[in-house]
Amino acid sequence: MRIALDAMGTDQAPGPEVAGAIEALREFEADVEVVLVGDEPTIRAELAKHADVPERLLVHHAPDRVTADDAPASVIRRKPDSSVVVGLKLQKNGEADAFVSAGSTGAVMATSLFTLRPLPGVDRPAVGTLLPSVGEPFLLLDSGANVDCKPHHLIQFAHLGSTYMQNTLGRANPRVALLNIGEEPGKGNELVAETYGLLAGEPGINFVGNIEGRDIIGGEYDVVVCDGFVGNVLLKFYESVAGLIVRRLHKELDRSQASEGLEFVFRVLDYAETGGAPLLGVGGVSIICHGESTPAAIKSALAVAAQAVRSDMVKQSAKDVQGIELS
Repeated sequence: MRIALDAMGTDQAPGPEVAGAIEALREFEADVEVVLVGDEPTIRAELAKHADVPERLLVHHAPDRVTADDAPASVIRRKPDSSVVVGLKLQKNGEADAFVSAGSTGAVMATSLFTLRPLPGVDRPAVGTLLPSVGEPFLLLDSGANVDCKPHHLIQFAHLGSTYMQNTLGRANPRVALLNIGEEPGKGNELVAETYGLLAGEPGINFVGNIEGRDIIGGEYDVVVCDGFVGNVLLKFYESVAGLIVRRLHKELDRSQASEGLEFVFRVLDYAETGGAPLLGVGGVSIICHGESTPAAIKSALAVAAQAVRSDMVKQSAKDVQGIELS
């Protein structure tokens, strides 16, 4: 297995990428290789800071990088030598099995769509983000790729999310909920009201009804479906609340005296434990990370990519979404 890692994506690149890749390869199985994609002299200089660099850590030169000022849709045309474009083309050409990047989310999504193409039957690929709850983490999608959706898009999200949770994370018969402002079937705007009726009769989906924002943390759902506008607002709020709790606990408690249970809470709320969100519904494995990702977060994102490859996520998703009605 070979995973292409955008080495120029994080705000502090390539430091977190190099350190995260080294940590990952020291823990992963021996059949995994990581290819650092980016400016080779810069990457080599960073690698020189580390001792005992694994032989399975390779470098592929890409002289350019995507910045926040670059329009996402034009990156593939205007910056063909950037680490995002080169890394995704390695996967397209069969030289890599997955791609991971903490660069511009918009650029990674747009380039993934153009390079890997949507799966047959998928109109709108979606970003699926694992978020913590009282029980097991749940998958939120879409968490930002599609701000304007129609009911059939949300049906596709439900299928993609259900397949991912079942085949990649091992959740049997995943429970799918629709994010709404009330539990009753008739609640919400036109989009969610119509989607409710469709999901209720959708084959292959274990639809458990509407869910309100206050109930999300209860841990009674495996997949929460919404449009990308609502999902991104929820994701950013989740991140801010988690950060607030962690900062307050650090401030009020002596870390050295923290109990084992409290240490677990820190890990649950730390985004580095998840690392990256898969772009579901494209013909490849594309993992999107936070721009502030630490080495631990990069390592976790590489683990997500490896897990997606081992579970044959793309093939399973393609099989599940075939024949979904788009009208």
